[in-house]
Amino acid sequence: MRIATLFLASLAAANPANPLWATEFPKLSFQHHDWELACDNTRTCRAAGYHAEEGRNRPLSVLLERRAGPGQAFDMKLRLGDADDGIDLPATLAMQVDGRALGSVKLTGEESIGNLSASQAQALLRAVAGSGKVSWRAGGLTWSLSGKGASAVLLKMDEFQGRLGTPSAAMRKESRSEQDVLPPLPAPLVTAAPVPAGELAPMGKEEERILLATLRKTAGNEDCGDLEAIATGESKFAYAPLTSTTMLVSARCWRGAYNEGYGYWVANRKPPFGPVAVTQSGTDYDKGVIGASHKGRGIGDCWGHDEWVWDGRRFVHTASSTTGMCRGIAAGGGWTLPTLVSRRPAAGAR
Repeated sequence: MRIATLFLASLAAANPANPLWATEFPKLSFQHHDWELACDNTRTCRAAGYHAEEGRNRPLSVLLERRAGPGQAFDMKLRLGDADDGIDLPATLAMQVDGRALGSVKLTGEESIGNLSASQAQALLRAVAGSGKVSWRAGGLTWSLSGKGASAVLLKMDEFQGRLGTPSAAMRKESRSEQDVLPPLPAPLVTAAPVPAGELAPMGKEEERILLATLRKTAGNEDCGDLEAIATGESKFAYAPLTSTTMLVSARCWRGAYNEGYGYWVANRKPPFGPVAVTQSGTDYDKGVIGASHKGRGIGDCWGHDEWVWDGRRFVHTASSTTGMCRGIAAGGGWTLPTLVSRRPAAGAR
């Protein structure tokens, strides 16, 4: 299952006319065979490659990260699947490209992630951009990286960052000036507004009836099927204070085999409620922050995450990411592949 495609599609379907989603940032999510790409709104791109899905291959993934702007090199990491036949992961791996030894990679930390040297990174890049073979060995075992889909992903990355035809392009290197490469963009600064603690008491039946009727008519709520459970008493609204006159209303919208999504609306505390949808795929709310976390499949090795922050007037979409393909790299996912990032003021800053 393609977590990036399915999760982001569900969010888009839940918010087709939401003005809070109206701001457009440069971003990109792309998958092809055993490789995927996520480029965020600062123009930083991250490509992840995996073992071949066909056959019996030991799970591994590499992460290629590159910031926007001229003169930026690739930062490359390696991670082995931590549920591979119950074996103990090695601390050091010997790297080979087309059978040629390229030194070792040391895996460190609780996640056992290794950093590739500059020469190893360049050799890997050349190999996967063509038909080269990349592998790592330890203790008589071999982990092989698939190159299927890599050239398409690297081409998309170059195009997104404006590197096509420049000497630093991963694909299609030419002599166009590096000064033509697109510059990085600053992550938007979002200042969270304080909200009152606790929840609001349930409204009276007549007010809830009016609220429910209003939500049913609100654009974009057609996919919130579980609103009908409110009408039958099988489910309930929850209310959280935002300001002295506004509140956050939530109710379950849908439920699947291992995921569920809650609708969140900013509304007046009294009729006319004038609800404005934030998302219909939320999963939690705490102190002015709505979160959404969904599995790509039941075993939980791939996830999608989103976040919205209350700034005193509205909920701002501040983060969107997946953890990569469902390839058994790690419980909770192998990497963080964002398409939307933001900044928060430092503590004490105004």
